[in-house]
Amino acid sequence: MKKIFLVDDHQMVREGLRAVLQSSGHEVVGESDVTDGLVAKLLAVHAEVLLLDLNLKNASGLSVLKSLKEGCPHVRTVVLSMSAQPSHISQALRNGALGYVLKGSPSSELLHAIATVCAGQQFLGDQVRQSQMAPGSADLQRSPVDQLSVREIQILKMVVQGKTSASIASMLALSPKTVETYRSRMMTKLKLGDIPALVRFAIQWDLMDLSAPDSQSESAH
Repeated sequence: MKKIFLVDDHQMVREGLRAVLQSSGHEVVGESDVTDGLVAKLLAVHAEVLLLDLNLKNASGLSVLKSLKEGCPHVRTVVLSMSAQPSHISQALRNGALGYVLKGSPSSELLHAIATVCAGQQFLGDQVRQSQMAPGSADLQRSPVDQLSVREIQILKMVVQGKTSASIASMLALSPKTVETYRSRMMTKLKLGDIPALVRFAIQWDLMDLSAPDSQSESAH
């Protein structure tokens, strides 16, 4: 038996999930139709598993995954969504979800997902795997971030924080020329032409550290 928390903005969906889970011996310890204060709610009821919809009325489920990973890393998250877009799937998994199941799948698949993620393993539903193997989906399966090296990602984050090549070089014990080479190679890989485009990319793929100091103090030239 697992303690499970439900987040979905449709009451009928939550009621159906609760019935399936309880009939299978699990305990539904809480539910919500919004993500506000979700970390605190999960901790208060000692939840072990979170079933999370992506399309919520107050926010995207994708946006809350990272805070869940940081605030309650012991909670295993299974995304339960209508979306089979490979980009949504890859972003959800990258942000901390351990499972992804499409709504409309058999209840047995959801129960299997819960058992699998509780064992610390990733679970993708049958329809999710099929969507990733569909013709034309190959480019979406792989996040564009995956093609960057660890050093390139590090420099990308510093560039969008507004740091100059000289200051990045000083902080990383590299020459300014080496930093410029990394930066140029990174922009080429991502097919981006300027810093504003790079900033938009960093926001889209959750690479911005908005709490970083001096994020606006220097010009990224």
